[in-house]
Amino acid sequence: MARPGAARKTEAAERDVARQRSGAGVRTAELDRLIHERVRLGIVSALAVNDSLSFNELKALLKTTDGNLSVHARKLEEASYVTCTKSFEGRIPKTEYRLTGTGRRALEHYLDHMEALIRVTRQG
Repeated sequence: MARPGAARKTEAAERDVARQRSGAGVRTAELDRLIHERVRLGIVSALAVNDSLSFNELKALLKTTDGNLSVHARKLEEASYVTCTKSFEGRIPKTEYRLTGTGRRALEHYLDHMEALIRVTRQG
């Protein structure tokens, strides 16, 4: 089932992309570079379909290292796309991430733009 207003958003994104077309193809300059990176896109996508995920769950899901996940998660946190809560389960530290409203809107915009790029590219 389609998201409410999704058709309108996608049509607007398609118009924006069509305006960006050049002789060499479609420019991707308008993509949210913060989300476009593979690990960060994986983080926000995973959190979009889960209420929250722990650091270790994200690390296993994305098949990345502690340091790599930490750096990318911090960038998303600084942009207010995700929140990070640190706690303890017994003596074991637990870091949990959630997608914020800002992050959800940014992901929706990113997906709308990607859908528009795909449509315009296939038409051309």
